Amino acid sequence: MITVERLTLRAEGVGGGLTIARALPGEVVEGDVVDGRIAQPRIVTPSPDRVAAPCRHYKSCGGCALMHASDGFVANWKQEVVQSALAAQGIEAPFRPILTSPPQSRRRATLAGRRLKAGALVGFHARASDTVTAIPECRLLDPALIAAIPACEALVIAGGSRKGEVKLTVTRFDQGVEVAVTGGKPLDTALRIDLPQIAGQHGLARLAWDDEVLLQTEPPTLTMGPARVSPPPGAFLQATPQGEAALLAAVREAVGEAGRIADLFAGCGTFALPLATRAELHAVEGAKPLLAALDRGWRGARGVKQVTTEARDLFRRPLLPDELARFDAVVIDPPRAGAEAQIAELARSGVPVIAHVSCNPVTFARDAKTLIAAGYRLDWVQVVDQFRWSAHVELAARFSRNHMA
Repeated sequence: MITVERLTLRAEGVGGGLTIARALPGEVVEGDVVDGRIAQPRIVTPSPDRVAAPCRHYKSCGGCALMHASDGFVANWKQEVVQSALAAQGIEAPFRPILTSPPQSRRRATLAGRRLKAGALVGFHARASDTVTAIPECRLLDPALIAAIPACEALVIAGGSRKGEVKLTVTRFDQGVEVAVTGGKPLDTALRIDLPQIAGQHGLARLAWDDEVLLQTEPPTLTMGPARVSPPPGAFLQATPQGEAALLAAVREAVGEAGRIADLFAGCGTFALPLATRAELHAVEGAKPLLAALDRGWRGARGVKQVTTEARDLFRRPLLPDELARFDAVVIDPPRAGAEAQIAELARSGVPVIAHVSCNPVTFARDAKTLIAAGYRLDWVQVVDQFRWSAHVELAARFSRNHMA
């Protein structure tokens, strides 16, 4: 028998030199070991933090990693993940209480689809497996996305291959659900006729097949501050409205009364457009379609200040200190790999305030070390759990020079 010592960053237990699926610290477990891992542990002595998973798909679905743990345990663990990443860099910081999105709030997800001999299977992969698990009663997704699964199944039947897997990115917009499909059959005349008909019959707001829009009743939009934004098909968005609101509130507090703000890795305007109600914004993003959506949203909004856009690869061409000098604050929201080159230039700059949003505590801690070494102070950290029951951790933090409060 093995006692679980801790969790990995993937939320798997560690004990006796083994990794143990869906175990909690302090539990005593046993089970068959394959390649250094116990995939199906028998819990001999459960943790007091163990709970019955509220979703009937949990045993077979790999979409959630921590549904067997209490909400309090998950909240504390995610806070500790960020604290430990900072501590590894020799950094301490004040932490605000974690903000967690409620069940059934995920408005965007990527599902897997397989065409079968009779019908199709659409859902999430089983844990560490290519097997697809149906999720008709998922406790994670917005009900509108669950309601769109029959449409996804019909699309897979019509345009999927028996030899491969189809990816379906489903997003809830104000006008309905968009499905963006990749990995299906190449479009031919028959599919160009059949697929839009299926989408229309199921009431989809938009259908895109390998980035080509086949059906759009009207441009699907989301509200970002005073603007209505129509992102390109399958575009990255914050996973839940509640998570987005929490991150935005933290960013807004961090930049304070700054009059000129640069938003780096701006996407389609999640932060730039709401902040433009009281500051001039310069939005920088590598993907031109996202910038185009941001610009259209700004031009159609009322009560906003000037928003300029710049298409630029910030990994290869970060903004330099002389370019950053005209801003009172910078918002930066890089991908998981972080933005080492841009952070290095920010460290050399004189920007008074940096609002740093991150989905990777390890690269965030690396960036924080660089900024602190250059004279910035880490004022506070706000952890946001919008990927409920998963191992993913997001956060927003404020860095300031000259001990600005």
